Amino acid sequence: MTNHTPLLIIGTGFAGIGLATKLKRRGYDDFIMIERADDVGGTWRDNRYPGAACDVPSHLYSYSFALKSDWSRVFAPAPEIWEYIRQCARDEGLMPHIHFNTTLLEASWDEPSALWRVVTSNGEYTADVVVTAMGHLADEKYPAIEGIESFTGEKFHSARWDHDAQLDGKRIAVVGSGASAVQIIPEMAKIAGQLVVFQRSAPYVIPRPDRAYTEAEKRRFARDPESMEALRSEMFWGMENNYAQRRAIPRSIHEAYKVANGHREAQVSDPEILAKVTPDYEIGCKRVLISDVYYPALQAPNVHIEAAALEKVDGKTLISTAGNVYEVDAVIFATGFEAIEPPFAPLIHGRGGQSLSEYWSQGMQALDSTTVTGFPNLFIMNGPNTGLGHNSVIFVIESQIDYIDGALQYMSERGATVLEARPEAEAEYVDAVSDRAAGTVWLNGGCKNWYVDYRTNRLTVTWPDFAYAFRDSNGEFVPEHYLTA
Repeated sequence: MTNHTPLLIIGTGFAGIGLATKLKRRGYDDFIMIERADDVGGTWRDNRYPGAACDVPSHLYSYSFALKSDWSRVFAPAPEIWEYIRQCARDEGLMPHIHFNTTLLEASWDEPSALWRVVTSNGEYTADVVVTAMGHLADEKYPAIEGIESFTGEKFHSARWDHDAQLDGKRIAVVGSGASAVQIIPEMAKIAGQLVVFQRSAPYVIPRPDRAYTEAEKRRFARDPESMEALRSEMFWGMENNYAQRRAIPRSIHEAYKVANGHREAQVSDPEILAKVTPDYEIGCKRVLISDVYYPALQAPNVHIEAAALEKVDGKTLISTAGNVYEVDAVIFATGFEAIEPPFAPLIHGRGGQSLSEYWSQGMQALDSTTVTGFPNLFIMNGPNTGLGHNSVIFVIESQIDYIDGALQYMSERGATVLEARPEAEAEYVDAVSDRAAGTVWLNGGCKNWYVDYRTNRLTVTWPDFAYAFRDSNGEFVPEHYLTA
């Protein structure tokens, strides 16, 4: 049996739940959502490693249309964010729309019928319109390491944490030094007999101004929602200032170095460790991390930082690119996600059977960061140039929600069955994004990062401007950019 729906939303993280909420509130509820897991939440459902928390303040890392007055802390822990998404789905009546344990296997545009045919692990669907809302941080990435399959101890990725693993007192290796690693390492230092950290490149780390909200503050937020909105605005514009660092504006970059270098030098007393954790690229080229406990953890007597990548595994023996050898019982890979080449791209086929991955063979691109020429009636959330390195990605998601809702209403009002990005409009937008990206620290900062496509050296993941500029450019549907039928 094939299920037909006017609108199929794939994914139930912040993007999918946010879009469904917007549609439901305006009275449109003829849609189905599919989710490969057994619950909503996306990356916040999957990333349940010890110490997991957000590095954007809670009141900003949430929907503007679903304010939460009782966040426990300035930076919420992962379980609280996950519960927030779950509560939103329940409160907005979305649960009956969701088909759980349903994994996308293939989606193909059927030209004669002008609809999408979608094959999943739980049956087939047809849909007039498809929205992918699967996120940048949905599928874990393992490094290509010789002999990795030979490891005989506990082995897992931070995004698929094995909560049954017995790690207390064990010899543990953490591979990576990015955003997840700096949260995991202090927790592992507490329980490991020995801990070795494989650091390919040192991150910039700045203080984490975290604290618990008082009960009085929570009551005030509940009584006066405008106070929450004011706090969100203050947080947003404060974080917007950080974008100037990504453009290497002298005053901003000087202040950024002052904060990061001062934090490192204040917390690291050992000269040898200090040399290892001092970055050799421009600040902002990689994600700037926030932690007050990372540097102290690296100086614990049971912790060793190996300032080299993991090169080879032989049983329980790990060998770094520097030739150093470590015997360990467990390996935790905090090595990021498949963001540059999203795993859903090979599964989606547009006109003429071309896959999205084939179309993106020279890097991801989309008109207004949302639609792709040759893929009618397909909207991509958290796709090309939608990541933010300095502010809340929820702001970008809400901009895309408004854009997609505008497109759906336009199709309904015009009686259009097909909506497709004009190739010249897409090309013009891609060129404009490239112009914005020129001169940014991501391209010129002297590091290798996951924002830039390795095949073409194009910035394809991150939005190269202020967050407000994304909404100015992409927060409203522009009919003139599209062909309709």
